[in-house]
Amino acid sequence: MEKKQKSIHDILPHDLIHTIFLRVPAKHLVRLKCVSKLWYSLISDPHFAELHFQYSPAATKAFIFTINYTQAYWALFIDDNDASRIKKVYPPFKNKNLVCDFKVLGSCRGYVLLHGNLNFLVVWNPLTGSNKRLSYSHIGSRRKHKGVSLPKKFHLYGFGYDVSRDDYLVVIAWQDKDDHYHFDCFSLRTNSWINLDAALPKSSGLMEWQPHGLLLNGAIHWLPSSLKSYRDAILIFDLKERTFSMISAPEQPAMSECYYSSLALLGGCLALYYLNKYYLNNDSYCYNTHIWVMKEYKVHSSWTLYQIPCGNFQPLCLSSNGDIIGTASIFSRKVGCFIYNVRGDLLEHIKKLPCQFPFRETSTVYTESLLPLPTDIKDKDNRPSESERCQTRKENLERLTEQPRHLILL
Repeated sequence: MEKKQKSIHDILPHDLIHTIFLRVPAKHLVRLKCVSKLWYSLISDPHFAELHFQYSPAATKAFIFTINYTQAYWALFIDDNDASRIKKVYPPFKNKNLVCDFKVLGSCRGYVLLHGNLNFLVVWNPLTGSNKRLSYSHIGSRRKHKGVSLPKKFHLYGFGYDVSRDDYLVVIAWQDKDDHYHFDCFSLRTNSWINLDAALPKSSGLMEWQPHGLLLNGAIHWLPSSLKSYRDAILIFDLKERTFSMISAPEQPAMSECYYSSLALLGGCLALYYLNKYYLNNDSYCYNTHIWVMKEYKVHSSWTLYQIPCGNFQPLCLSSNGDIIGTASIFSRKVGCFIYNVRGDLLEHIKKLPCQFPFRETSTVYTESLLPLPTDIKDKDNRPSESERCQTRKENLERLTEQPRHLILL
């Protein structure tokens, strides 16, 4: 008798396959779903996706951006110290002309928030294609300054995740025709807008802040439009408690010498960076980039300074050994990817990008994930199982056979 060929499932236990998959990058798992029904079921399981996102050591980060209003987005993939992979990624729009009207506003757990001119936002996972369209037409009809281009039509905006409710949230602050400020939150779990006007801080004017919010530790952070004082310089909105608070920036001898300040996320730590102007002995001056990293969240004494010998360095993320990966333009308009060695003060050029790179725009770095949206899980839970579908087909057939023959023929 011929020996029956064993499958991989006969050789490897299911638990071992599960453990191996947790160490495989998400981009490869998407392709492995096609191998078998068992693998498809395992990789598509929301609980596996959550474990993979939390514990996988092979997470891939990517910087997503647009170029000259092209009909696609570009993603610069950063695998540890290598930033050589760059490719086009296409959003899930049937009308490709809409792509050029969208801007990237933020990212959270593998999802990217896009904003368009037609009173709607899109939450999109570039790896899996999962997406959700969010309409804010109820705000658009009441909003002041309708002619203002995106994303400045919102005084504040942010995209985050509330772990206590397992919910993705989009928050926006806006001003109505009567000059009243409003703060609204969209819950992807309930698929509805929530009014949070009562949470708005009374003493801080919303016009004084940069609109783009940075997600960290379950809260969204905003920086002032002009960084003139270090005290209470960073505005925070806690997504779980639905409350605002403030923390101070690092103390500076001359805040007026800071230009183009912005926030970034480096190695899971809050970072503040800006163009710094310093004077030489002959009264001339030069520029470099100051990056302050808060090593311990909300501990003011933990702010640590890194001085990058480049005036237009934009940090993106950290490598596995703690070096800072970012973009910069040196001696030319062409922008490349650089790595700053924090131990030796070296600025090493690691990749020259094959396309024009957006300069001094808010950077959006996302981590690839297989995570579904809450609405995707609900839809999956509401679907009948295979046995239920078979039973339904059987019952339908029985009902049909009980009907008069002319109905069957029709």
